[in-house]
Amino acid sequence: MFEKGAGLADQSRSAAEWYERTYGPAKARFGERQERFETLSGIEVKPLYTPEDLAGWDYLTRVGYPGEYPFTRGIQPTMYRGRLWTMRQYAGYADAEESNRRYKFLLAQGQTGLS
Repeated sequence: MFEKGAGLADQSRSAAEWYERTYGPAKARFGERQERFETLSGIEVKPLYTPEDLAGWDYLTRVGYPGEYPFTRGIQPTMYRGRLWTMRQYAGYADAEESNRRYKFLLAQGQTGLS
């Protein structure tokens, strides 16, 4: 995560230089599509993240390993190497009977995952 021989102070200085020398001129010249970028939860997305942003952040608690809680890296320990991921789309309809018919149809056509 860190460059060899570089501490957080070096990373901070490097990021500040990037903002000044690279990002600032590009933003001034080309602009950005919108004034503020944020997640669906309303959390602002910065133009650059460095290891300094993760200071005090516990990787094992927040991300963990594949196949283990909190499952942010997927439910399969082998990830896609052992089994392809599934793309699940909502397939419900107006009522339970209609949804049930649709699910049975999808399964008969070879669908392997429903949600």
